[in-house]
Amino acid sequence: MFKIAFHPLYKHPVPDNHRFPMAKYELLPQQLLYEGVVQKEQFFEPDFPDLKSIYAVHDKMYVTDFINLNLDARAARKVGFVQNKQLVERELLLVQGTIDAALMALNDGVAFNIAGGTHHAFSDRGEAFCMLNDQAVAARYLIDHHEIKQVLIIDLDVHQGNGTAEIFSGFQPVFTFSMHGKTNYPFKKEQSDLDIALEDGIDDATYLQILNDILPDLIEKIKPDFIFYQAGVDILASDKLGKINCTIEGCKQRDALVFSLCKKHNIPVQCSMGGGYSPHLSTILQAHAHTYKVAKDLF
Repeated sequence: MFKIAFHPLYKHPVPDNHRFPMAKYELLPQQLLYEGVVQKEQFFEPDFPDLKSIYAVHDKMYVTDFINLNLDARAARKVGFVQNKQLVERELLLVQGTIDAALMALNDGVAFNIAGGTHHAFSDRGEAFCMLNDQAVAARYLIDHHEIKQVLIIDLDVHQGNGTAEIFSGFQPVFTFSMHGKTNYPFKKEQSDLDIALEDGIDDATYLQILNDILPDLIEKIKPDFIFYQAGVDILASDKLGKINCTIEGCKQRDALVFSLCKKHNIPVQCSMGGGYSPHLSTILQAHAHTYKVAKDLF
């Protein structure tokens, strides 16, 4: 059985503009248990990380200022959350949750973090609800402390993983692949190792065809020892910030394609949930729950 990182503090911070659906982090575990997708013993609570693992990808001064609540007003506004101790604790626990899940995936094939996918966090700053880049930290941790030579980060959130791209620019052991909305945030894109910019309004068939044309060959070419998957569900047509017209079924098929390729090539995969901003929380929960259902069927 795969494992899932979850901590009660995942739910606490409230963003300045109240658009970020924090309740999903508390409700998704309940939904998965209610539907019988997972069992209670599959959840684990991460502890606080060794800061050295964070310094491996983030500027030490930035991390120190964030932890001590000393970010200047401009930096704090770009993040979007009210700065407080609970937020700091949440972000640290979130990062360790992804590290732990990655280690568990080495044995179980797949593991999850209920939160995470904070791909807008740069090496020296945070943006758009992202303070520390959980999958970047975990990727570097595997490379530095385990026999992982090549990592592939698959970022299918509707927004480009600009922070991840910046962190690993020129770092060959990590290949960054981002498939995102062309006209969506961030409006100034970074350069991933492979960027696929999607036109507004594309449907399931087009989205899945593009992904299927690229991902199998990319995995064959890169031959990763480990995959990190950012599984944002903001590609849904109902998403307030998305501009892509995928359905819940299309989102499920996307997840099935990623996980089936990981399974086929025997590549461990850690999945963080990423974004989702549909008006109805039930839509977000349903889409995220499908990601777990697909993994349960395949692993």
